[in-house]
Parts: sequence; structure tokens; C-alpha cells
Amino acid sequence: MSVERFAQSIKSEVGKAIAGQDRILEQLIVAILANGHILLEGVPGVAKTLMVRALARTLSLEYGRVQFTPDLMPSDVIGTNVFDPRTGEFSLRRGPIFVNVLLADEINRTPPKTQAALLEAMEERTATIDGEPNPLPPPFLVFATQNPIDFEGTYPLPEAQQDRFLLKVIVDYPDQASELEVLRRHHAGFRPQDLEEADIRPIVTLEELQQMQLTVQHSTVEPRVFEYIYAIVSATRRSNDVSVGASPRAGIALLNCSKAIAAIRGREFVIPDDVKELALPVLRHRVLLRPEAEVEGLTTDRVLLSLIEAQVVPR
Repeated sequence: MSVERFAQSIKSEVGKAIAGQDRILEQLIVAILANGHILLEGVPGVAKTLMVRALARTLSLEYGRVQFTPDLMPSDVIGTNVFDPRTGEFSLRRGPIFVNVLLADEINRTPPKTQAALLEAMEERTATIDGEPNPLPPPFLVFATQNPIDFEGTYPLPEAQQDRFLLKVIVDYPDQASELEVLRRHHAGFRPQDLEEADIRPIVTLEELQQMQLTVQHSTVEPRVFEYIYAIVSATRRSNDVSVGASPRAGIALLNCSKAIAAIRGREFVIPDDVKELALPVLRHRVLLRPEAEVEGLTTDRVLLSLIEAQVVPR
């Protein structure tokens, strides 16, 4: 199966449960092909959880969910060693993190210590329990959600921890046609709790998915495209509106995402439009605006869009 057909099949299957949100779904597919984690920001009720569940089902991947709360401990996420009085020995009790697709729901509601335990596992692809590293099953993908409007009782992710996410995607309200379709489906008896009833089927095996990830890695990238990626990333470091610009890791993320979207478009090579299309979700959580810019009413997205548009696109 080609990567292009793979993406189309996912959209078709997930579309049985989700109406609209095609752009969001495509960015999730990009993260999967680039083997990276994704941060989903949106108000409650815009189908973030349902989208991730449906996606995991189409990929034949083991799915798990952790509801992050203020009293959640690191051991509740990664697991712990438990003493068995019958044998007199400790045995490993693995936490819910040992899955392929983990939904970290409302990640900003848990204290930094628990956030750090998850984010370490995201970076290393291992969970350290009592000093012993325990490899996580490949692929290991975290889809974390956060609510942009409710700040009471939250612990916002520091910039260094947000940098662990390949993309930050804003999940907005669906358009009128899509929301009317949602109403019609629920009126007809659709139940989001039962994806089997929605006839969402797996479309690839784990081995096929890993092969497609490998194919994406070997996409052709011309020198001028590398220069274009650097121009965009480095522009964030020179902007008068930005206090902390994007790091070299941001450039690597933009490169990997550009290769993934090129493959989804049916190409074996990256073009500047691929870079431009993914620059905003790759960079929006990796830069920090100056207080003066925020006072003037500027947003991170507005500043980034102006910087991206100011760069000369290679021919």
C-alpha cells in the first residue's frame, strides 16, 4: 500500500465517526508517519478523544488513555514494582503507558513531576521504574490534549517540555455542514462509545505501518529546501517580537513533517509548499513572544505567519 492510499483509507475509515476536521486528521497522520507525538488544543466536545480512538483502531495499534488529574502520581502513569508477600519478591506492575497509542487527556491538569515522567518516556521511548529502563512498544505515540480556556487548577507545560511534541494542533469548531452531519448521525443512532458499530476497521498491520514510516524517512530533499527550512526557523530567533526562537530540533521536526506530507500527497520528494504548510503547527509551541508583543495584542500564530510569508520561497 502506498503512503498516499494509506492516508486516504484512514480518512475514509475515521470519517465514519468524525464529520469534517479533515485538516486536523491529516496533521495527525503526518505525526504518525514521522513517528512523533502531538499536542491537541481545543475546547471540550470537538471530538479530540474520539478522533484518536478511531485512528488507533484503523492502525491496528493498542490504545490506552490516562485522565490527568491533580492527584495523579508518576507511578500511576509508568507503573511500579510491587512486593508479593507469597513469593517474597518484587514484580513489575506496568502502567497504562505501555501501549502504542496513549491519549494523555488534559495533560496540563497534573503536577510537573507527573508531566515530567511522561515526557521523559516520550523522549527516550523507555519508562524508568526504580532506576531500571523498560522499553516501550514501538511505535509509541502520545496524543496529549489540553483545554485552552480553563486555567484554574492547571499546570501549563513549560516550553522545554512542549518542545517534545512534534506538532501542536488547534482543534476548532467544525463548519456548519459538518456539525449538521454530526447531529444527523447522532439522531440516526450513532454512539461514539462503540466504534465497532460504526464499522471502523483496521487498514494496515503494524509491520506495514513501520515500513511506511521508513519510506517517508527516505524522501528526497533538495539543498534549497534545507535552506528554506533553516530560513524559517532562524527568522524566529531574529524577530523583535520573539524572546525565545525555535531551536535546531524545530528544524528537524519541520523536515520530518515535510517529508510525511509530501508522501501523503503522492510524491517522493519535498517541495517548499510542504514546508510552508507544516511550519505553523511545528513552530507555534516552540517560540515565546516578548511581553511587549503580547501587550500589543499579537499572537504567536500571527507573528509566525508574518515571518513565514517574509521568507523567499526557492524555485
